[in-house]
Amino acid sequence: MLAGEVMRSPAITLRRDDSVRRAIRVLYDHDITAAPVLGEHGELVGMVSEIDLLCGAFTPGVSAPRAVGDVMSRQVSSVEDTTDARVLTDLMITKRVKSVPVLRDERVVGMVSRRDLMALLARSDDELREAVLAALRERYPSDASWEVLVRDGEIDLRGPEGQGPGHVADLLERTVPGVRPARLLG
Repeated sequence: MLAGEVMRSPAITLRRDDSVRRAIRVLYDHDITAAPVLGEHGELVGMVSEIDLLCGAFTPGVSAPRAVGDVMSRQVSSVEDTTDARVLTDLMITKRVKSVPVLRDERVVGMVSRRDLMALLARSDDELREAVLAALRERYPSDASWEVLVRDGEIDLRGPEGQGPGHVADLLERTVPGVRPARLLG
């Protein structure tokens, strides 16, 4: 599964000169924890998170920052829309970030949050079964004889003769997050 298949698009973005107050409203109204900050030509110049916006807001005697450019993080971890979801997850864990901008040709085309990834893993067995069947139909369009049973994320799979079990298990593991390696039945 690729970042472009998981991302929310279009991304909710802010500008460097947006007010901190506006940024707070945008994050709150869209129920997101961070947003990419774009420069004058639409390029990614930073990220602003809830914690960035809270800095100084509740500290007595401190003058609160006025513009997003004053509080945003300038070092941004981003991925391309063709980045594998495993690489994306590793990046989020390593960098300890909650959301990552997704780029295509150096332009922000979406965002992936930990919540988006969790939603993939929280799918019901029926939803997982449908995702497995869709992946099999895409890979083997002329073979409609797949029998798929999913219980608590574990797959029992019976397919046509001649389909290599290792190849099918690898295909499902790469394309259907949330399923445990397939048990292939004869």
